[in-house]
Amino acid sequence: MARIVQPIEIICIGNEILIGKILNTNAQWLAKRITALGLTVRRITTVGDDIDEISNSLREAIQRNPVFIITTGGLGPTFDDKTLEGVAKALQRQLVVHGQALKMLEEKYRRFVEEGRIERLELTPHRVKMAVLPEGAKPLFNPVGTAPGVIMKHDDMTIIALPGVPSEMKAILEDSVVPLLKQVAGDVTFFEISIDATQIMESDLAPLIDRVMHDNPYVYIKSHPKFEERLPHIELHFSTTAEDSSTAKNRVSKALIQISEMIQAKGGKIKSSKPSIKTS
Repeated sequence: MARIVQPIEIICIGNEILIGKILNTNAQWLAKRITALGLTVRRITTVGDDIDEISNSLREAIQRNPVFIITTGGLGPTFDDKTLEGVAKALQRQLVVHGQALKMLEEKYRRFVEEGRIERLELTPHRVKMAVLPEGAKPLFNPVGTAPGVIMKHDDMTIIALPGVPSEMKAILEDSVVPLLKQVAGDVTFFEISIDATQIMESDLAPLIDRVMHDNPYVYIKSHPKFEERLPHIELHFSTTAEDSSTAKNRVSKALIQISEMIQAKGGKIKSSKPSIKTS
C-alpha cells in the first residue's frame, strides 16, 4: 500500500541569501531533517526582506496546500526583520503584542542583566518588536537566542516561523516542531544508501535507473556525477520511506542488487557505502 505523502514547504527569508553573502545552510539542514522524519519537502523558496515578497510567497505556498509551511529568518529586532509583517498580510491578520512572547523576552533580558551582558532590563521598542505576532499565533521558546519562534494555524495547515540564525533555528525545531512533525509522519522509517559506480557513463546509467525505478516503484534513485582523473565516477543514491525498517531495507536492497548486476554486465564497477537508517 502506498504511503500518503505529507508535503512541507520551506520559505527562507533574507537579502543576505539572495546577494550571495551567506550560504543557505538552513534550507539544506531543514530538508534533510524533515526527510529523515518520513515527510516530503515539496518546495524551497527564497525571498528578500520585503513584506510584499514574503506575503506573496506565503499565499502561493498556501494554494499548494502543504501540511506545514516553515519559514526561516526575519524575526529579530532590526528594521529589515519583516517576516511576521509579511505573514500577517498574507493571512489578513492584525499584528498584536503577545503577552507570553513578551514575557519570554523579559526573562531573556533579565538573564542577560544577571550575566552582566547588559546593564539594565529595558524593553525598548526594538525588543518589544520581537513579541509582536499575528493574531492567533503562539510563540515558541528559543533556548539559544532571543526572538521566539512562532506557530499558527491556517485552515488545515500549520505555519511555523523560525529565526534565521542556524543554532536558534535548529534548537527551536528540535524542541518544539519535531514532535509535531512526528505526529503527522507516524511510525515510519527513512532508509538511504549510496554506491559509487565507475567505468560507466551517466548516459549509459540513465536507462538502467529508469528500469530499476520502474521495477521498484517505492525506491528513488538519484545519480550524482563526479569526475576523478577524467574517469567517469557516479554516486547513485537510493532512498525510500516505509512503515518499518525491514520493509525499507528490503526495498532498497532489491533495487541495489538489480542495478549492481546491470552495471557490472556493462563493464562498470561498484563500491557500496554504509547505509543510513532514520526513524521518526
